[in-house]
Amino acid sequence: METERVYRDGTDALGDTQAALAELHRKLDMLTAQVGYLSEQAQAAERERQSRAELMHDLTPVLNDTFRLAVEQLAEVQDDVQLPDLVRLLKRLARNRRNIERLLDQLESLADLADSVTPIGDQAFARAADVLAELERKGYFAFLKGGLRILDNVVTSFGEEDVKQLGDNIVLILRTVKEMTQPEVMNFLRNTVTLTEQEASEPVDISYRALLAQMRDPNVRRGLALTMRMLSNVGAQAAAPGAG
Repeated sequence: METERVYRDGTDALGDTQAALAELHRKLDMLTAQVGYLSEQAQAAERERQSRAELMHDLTPVLNDTFRLAVEQLAEVQDDVQLPDLVRLLKRLARNRRNIERLLDQLESLADLADSVTPIGDQAFARAADVLAELERKGYFAFLKGGLRILDNVVTSFGEEDVKQLGDNIVLILRTVKEMTQPEVMNFLRNTVTLTEQEASEPVDISYRALLAQMRDPNVRRGLALTMRMLSNVGAQAAAPGAG
């Protein structure tokens, strides 16, 4: 019985020792994890400190130059701008921060719109260049240049009184032009000019016999009759009261 009790006590002591060792190992693991976490935090803090140090090292010359430039510029305007003015300006900027933000948003929207419109504008410009080139090839610009030269001659050739009279008679002039540009009148004039050019190249017999022979032609007699009628109308217009 004594031996069994001693064996049981030894077994219990061994179990307690193993449990204590397990608890010790667990605490050591926790301590190791905490030490590792603290080490990582320390390394991260060191890296951040180094980054700040490098940033300050890079910014220090820039800040110094900026400060020096600001001092120089403020020295130039110190007679016109005082510290209260700058403070008041800063306050206004702070109060209008939202307005400034909205303005910046609008500028960004305009920039996006410009980016969207630029391709369309390029296409429109290319199309316009093609159209202008086609007009140049067809001679529109040369015609316009000649028309401007004619208009310049007209403007320089007429005085104020001439322009006034032209304005008073513009309706009559337009009606006359309208009548003269009727298809039958234009065809008559064109045929007359064409026939005149053709006959002018032929030899002409102006003897009385030849002239009398032509009088036998009904077309000649009709032409003379029309000519005489036209001359009669012209004479009647010239003799009318208020003519000329």
